[in-house]
Amino acid sequence: MLDGGLALLSAAECALEGAGFAERASLPALVGVVFGLLAGSVLVLRRRWPVAVVLVSIAVTPAEMGFLMGIVGLYTLAASEVPRRVIAALAGMSLLGTLVVTFVRTRQDVATADFDPGPWYVPVVSVVMSIGLTAPPLLLGLYVGARRRLMESLRERAISLEQELTLLADRAEQRAQWARTEERTRIAREMHDVVAHRVSLMVVHAAALQAVALKDPQKAVRNAALVGDMGRQALTELREMLGVLRSGEEAVARAAAEPVPLAAVGAAAAAAAEAAEAGDGVQAGEAGEAAGEFGEFGEAGEAGEASAAGEGPSLADLGSLVEQSRLAGMAVELSVHGEPRVYRPDVEQTAFRVVQEALTNVHKHAAGAKAWVRVAHRAAEIAMQVENGPSLRGAADAGLPSGGNGLVGMRERVSALGGVFVSGPTDGGGFRVSAVLPMGSQAESPAG
Repeated sequence: MLDGGLALLSAAECALEGAGFAERASLPALVGVVFGLLAGSVLVLRRRWPVAVVLVSIAVTPAEMGFLMGIVGLYTLAASEVPRRVIAALAGMSLLGTLVVTFVRTRQDVATADFDPGPWYVPVVSVVMSIGLTAPPLLLGLYVGARRRLMESLRERAISLEQELTLLADRAEQRAQWARTEERTRIAREMHDVVAHRVSLMVVHAAALQAVALKDPQKAVRNAALVGDMGRQALTELREMLGVLRSGEEAVARAAAEPVPLAAVGAAAAAAAEAAEAGDGVQAGEAGEAAGEFGEFGEAGEAGEASAAGEGPSLADLGSLVEQSRLAGMAVELSVHGEPRVYRPDVEQTAFRVVQEALTNVHKHAAGAKAWVRVAHRAAEIAMQVENGPSLRGAADAGLPSGGNGLVGMRERVSALGGVFVSGPTDGGGFRVSAVLPMGSQAESPAG
């Protein structure tokens, strides 16, 4: 609508000025009016072809018409995306044409006037008129064009920043999801290591308790006590992990866990012995389980308090770990090469868990097989290897459930610390698990 209105005004102006031009040129007035209408209506194309509008306005300048078209055309040209050299050239042509026409017209008017204004009058008026008709629209157009480009640049930058913020938010959500997944995986590994090993040994001891209940009551009592000890250890480690997950509920959980007198443990063990002497194997098994339960709830609170400040299992606990497997009936040899030293907690815990899970797999899948545990403290790394021979029971497992995540969890633990993990069967019919962890020692000492 704006362009159409400006085009109508320009056509009306050019039509009136065209009539005067036709009179001065001794032409029919209709010719001048039609020519002015056609020339003035070109202004409607100023947005699409600003160069053409300015060229038309320059072309009709000698006929003293198209002043509105020239002003609006120069403004549109300066505000457009046309190259600056083109704008400068067309503005110079328009200024020169207006200067020449104004000079000639003013000189004619002065020649017919009754007074003499002096020789300076014509040039000054011509220059002022030409600059006044050319400079203001040109400068205004340059300002509007620069402001428009600045606003467009700011708008594009805002859109780009919004896209970057959206991308950063998506990445933050992905990192949060990845962190949650990693934490769930880590907790799952810890739960697997604790429950699988302790409960596997408890199942093995329970089977031994059932087997010897009638033949050797004293051994049955010892096995029941071992089951209770392992249950307490498992419960302590589980409480440590749950304490991390529910730190706010630790006080409530401690208050809810009422300690049971240690006399109850002795009473339960005595009941297991009496049941064994009476020849009731099933009752002995139940009594052994009761002893384990009483042992768990009676001493787990104190054990949890004592180990709450610790950082989990370490290489110093490998001796007790191997001893537990020996008490469960496995022939295990432990050999340590090099001078032991203290490593970072995560390295110590990972090394312990690898050996623990490997021994658990031997209990599960190679009952009765002999195992060798080797640990080597080297200059820049620590290596551990657990190897077992063929099962003495025809590779029959102990009937323990397996989720198939033991080796996967060990590989994840070792890889997370930048180590190397290898596992596979041996030529002798056994299985071997090897892991190498980079050095992360807290107290450096020469390797042996």
